Amino acid sequence: MSFAKIFTRSVVGLHAPSVLVEVHLSQGMPSLTIVGLPEAAVRESKDRVRSALINSDYDFPSRRLTINLAPADLPKDGSRLDLPIAMGILAASGQVDESALDGFEFVGELALNGDLRSVSGALSVARAVKVTGRTLILPKENAAEAARVAGVKVIGADSLTAVCRHLDVVSGVSNNQADLIALSESVSTTARTSYKLDLSDVKGQYHARRALEIAAAGGHSMLFKGSPGSGKTLMASRLPSILPPLTDDEALEVASIYSVAGAAYEFGVRPYRQCHHTMSAVALSGGGSRPKPGEISLAHKGVLFLDELPEFDRKTLEVMRQPIESKEIVISRANAQVTYPAEFQLIAAMNPCPCGYHGDPSNRCRCKPDQVRRYQDKISGPLLDRIDLHIHVPAMPLEDLQNAPQGEASDVVRERVIGARNFALNRQGKANNELSPSEIDTHIPLGVTEKQLLATAQSRLNLSARSYHRVLRVARTIADLSGAEQVGTAHLAEALSYR
Repeated sequence: MSFAKIFTRSVVGLHAPSVLVEVHLSQGMPSLTIVGLPEAAVRESKDRVRSALINSDYDFPSRRLTINLAPADLPKDGSRLDLPIAMGILAASGQVDESALDGFEFVGELALNGDLRSVSGALSVARAVKVTGRTLILPKENAAEAARVAGVKVIGADSLTAVCRHLDVVSGVSNNQADLIALSESVSTTARTSYKLDLSDVKGQYHARRALEIAAAGGHSMLFKGSPGSGKTLMASRLPSILPPLTDDEALEVASIYSVAGAAYEFGVRPYRQCHHTMSAVALSGGGSRPKPGEISLAHKGVLFLDELPEFDRKTLEVMRQPIESKEIVISRANAQVTYPAEFQLIAAMNPCPCGYHGDPSNRCRCKPDQVRRYQDKISGPLLDRIDLHIHVPAMPLEDLQNAPQGEASDVVRERVIGARNFALNRQGKANNELSPSEIDTHIPLGVTEKQLLATAQSRLNLSARSYHRVLRVARTIADLSGAEQVGTAHLAEALSYR
């Protein structure tokens, strides 16, 4: 047999489109040509594959080899095509029975001695393979990750030799089963809710804690403003511990993002990403010559915390305006356009002035009014308008800090948050922060008194249409926390106090 075809996958964003590796042996001068838009790592695979085959005691054909990666108009990158290319060469040269390959898909990078090395995007590949019903063979290091996808059969191998021995068993050539890891729905996908940090560490600050609970229940964004050391970062870091647990589908989606990015992730735990103010717009949004997820995608279904908000470059902050609304980020490049999910809770913190003590009772601030205004004007109005809750966090006196009782534990607060979130899901099928303007009219009917209150507030606070809708969403969450069916005046008044 001088022709063989092998099923494998590429990775584009969070998707794993099918790639067919076609290998043809023909007469002519010995050579190896790879066609089908291969990028650098794929073009270099011919040298890794040649050494891996020879060092695994297989013959490398001394004939003309042509390898086509179909579809030809899909760019192929990464080293995950090493293993399928090697299997194609073995099948085309008759060293492996091609009939045994039809039910398998292969991904993996080959070392020069034939060992298999882990690749990125294994979870996305497994989710795509599940639809086809084939068995996925990949490096052992990726096996447990891929097996989190229920319904897909995963086989992990540590070398090219082990893969070939397994195929010999499948085709009946050999009865000696290779030492492989076979997994099928054997890895738990139960989302974890254990967090190292607890809200009980926050003493006092009852107003800010209340706002934090509202943000968790409705998925709202927040801005903490206060002097240094008042507890802004402390409270922001505790927010994931009071959020509802991830569902299995949500946990797999988050894990897929981290798999594509090649970053470590504790499965089932809501992400918490804290960004430094020197971060670039590309690092925040994602991108590069080969687009990778940025911080706003790595915070998907979790929390994105921006400390010292005015210190960020203005262009970097403006990147978030579109993802906050659409819950996704589109990265466009000359040869590709990739969409990553970006459903995150934005939590920001800032000082009121350059020295940080403007308005502090200690009167330590020496900033001039122009300095304070310029500092606060670094954040654009459209971005501030997209933040639901604006919270002033005063510094706690030392005696209050010493004598204040321990705050409520995260487990207690989380139960109230879950109750309010379920209340919203049963009513409208989504969290309150996701309500569209038309859904707001349907699920948040207002009485005459409430409409008058909002009209007065809108004229005095100069609320935009966006702010108006955000106030209603927050009021709906406050009502859910209190178990109220209708949004009342008290709920609206509290929501307006956070603007």
